[in-house]
Amino acid sequence: MSDRNSTAFLRKKNLNIMMQRIKFVGCIVLLAVFTGCKQKPSEQPARHSQPEALPVQTSTPSSPPLIQPSPANARPSGPIQFTDVTTQAGITFKHNSGAFGKKYLPETMGSGACFLDYDNDGWQDILIVNSMDWPDHKSRKSYPALYHNNHDGTFTDVTHEAGLAVEMYGMGCAVGDFDNDGFDDVYITSVGNNHLFRNLGNGKFADVTAKAGVTDPGFSTSAIWFDYDNDGKLDLFVSHYVDWSIATDQYCSLDNQNKSYCTPQLYKGQSATLFHNKGNGVFENVTKRAGLYDPTSKSLGIAMLDYDDDGWMDLFVANDTQPNKLYHNNHDGTFTDQAVIAGVAYGESGTMRAGMGADAGDFDRTGHQGLLVGNFTNEGLALYRNDGSGLFTDQSLASGVNVPSLKYLTFGALFMDYDLDGLLDIFAANGHVADDISVLQPTLKYEEAPLMFRNKGNGKFEDVTGRLGPALRRAVVGRGAAYGDFDLDGDLDLLLTTNNGPARLLRNDNANQNDMLRVKTVGTRSNRDGIGAKITLKTNKGSRQVAMVHDGSSYLSQSELPVTFGLGKPEDGKTVSLEILWPSGRKDSIPDIKPNQFITVMEGKGLISAHPIVFSPVPSAK
Repeated sequence: MSDRNSTAFLRKKNLNIMMQRIKFVGCIVLLAVFTGCKQKPSEQPARHSQPEALPVQTSTPSSPPLIQPSPANARPSGPIQFTDVTTQAGITFKHNSGAFGKKYLPETMGSGACFLDYDNDGWQDILIVNSMDWPDHKSRKSYPALYHNNHDGTFTDVTHEAGLAVEMYGMGCAVGDFDNDGFDDVYITSVGNNHLFRNLGNGKFADVTAKAGVTDPGFSTSAIWFDYDNDGKLDLFVSHYVDWSIATDQYCSLDNQNKSYCTPQLYKGQSATLFHNKGNGVFENVTKRAGLYDPTSKSLGIAMLDYDDDGWMDLFVANDTQPNKLYHNNHDGTFTDQAVIAGVAYGESGTMRAGMGADAGDFDRTGHQGLLVGNFTNEGLALYRNDGSGLFTDQSLASGVNVPSLKYLTFGALFMDYDLDGLLDIFAANGHVADDISVLQPTLKYEEAPLMFRNKGNGKFEDVTGRLGPALRRAVVGRGAAYGDFDLDGDLDLLLTTNNGPARLLRNDNANQNDMLRVKTVGTRSNRDGIGAKITLKTNKGSRQVAMVHDGSSYLSQSELPVTFGLGKPEDGKTVSLEILWPSGRKDSIPDIKPNQFITVMEGKGLISAHPIVFSPVPSAK
């Protein structure tokens, strides 16, 4: 922290020199790298009627500023490590579960966190959701926390200035530009009433929940923005857990003497909610009309995917002690649950599991999105392979992720390429729900270490948690998990939340020894964030990857919206090409891109900005 002032001083001192060089360097970079890189015209007609193009907005699409590289811009060396930089980064958040001995069910659930670039400066900021004291035991106030990225490895708490100091028993967050004005908005779920905060574009947010009609009272958990009808406007899906209140709280005990937290089996479920974006700042509850009303569900995690590659967004919902759901989009505003038919409703033995977090990704490089689900102790991680025919195969045991995860209780679960080798790895945030679990089961602990499984590329994963530094091996009561490149050095860092404890920011050191390409999408006919866009990357060395721009996933959390492609070891002459299939049906192609850049692509215009990755942009923070 002591280097922060000196860093700022040096930056100010050299500002004039940098500004004189930026235009020249920027032109040279773009001319040298992208000469002749023009978008090909759309290669196929739209799969449905095209919405009108969005008007030109007053804000500039977010992309990182062109940092002047050091003369060497040398690659790092040494083993990959995750370093806990929470304190030096200025992240002081501590979750308040409100626990005071009554053992209320929501106290076990924790809260989530989101990476977002709320001010469009190209740097990922951090939003962490908080809960609060219960009305019958009120002693302090607690709010969600918004941390602004200072571009030097540190963050500043701007919660009050941004207008987000609103007390609620918060659970999760979802980030998306629902009004297509170029600034990402925030939806926070809670036990009680949810909140929609519209980004005003000046560093402040306004609570527009009532006007928008998305209060959605109940026990809300995860939420996700997605455009289910492909009209260019983001709709909102909110999962709900159980029908619980202080008045209906049940009594349970592990030792027949003291109250313990009850399991969800003792409570009725609550249906998820689908809100259709009408385009005028107002949403319409279309849950029943869409065929999604189901009060038996006890939902915690959501993953958006297009599992049958028909161009329409489907949803996977992880349920706790109830069958998981796979909602197929019927293209007419309705959905049909295909989880049983597709093979993802139950575990391999045909039993229901306690599904927590979930994610979707092409982990086997087939071009089809598979599924990852975090489950309860003795159930292990679930990994489903998508065979491309609309069916999934449970690969949990065969892949090697199930047995090592059996003794853990996984909440946050996500795919990420932590080592940038071009293969999606698996991260799991773990922690038990019962703080007294060791009373009856001494082999189990309340605090548990996270897990990182490295993708070996042959359908197999290996547990590499012990190789990635002491910070990753630390036992915590893990809940939410998200990834984002907060220091703009090209590799993916981790943000974790703990139940009734501090958040943790883990910096990824040395993974950027490998090449990468980071892609920011800007929709015009499609939603502004490009959520739902499928990006196919090919290298001139013969490799191919497919990824989707998505929000939500994990548990109550959201990773950054830009897509990071790991490209493996540096090779002379390596170039990549991109093909982007937008939700509108338009297809854009961009050839001959050099690796190690952060590029922004706009629907219908192709590449609009490109900036080199600086492997160690802030030496004092590294």
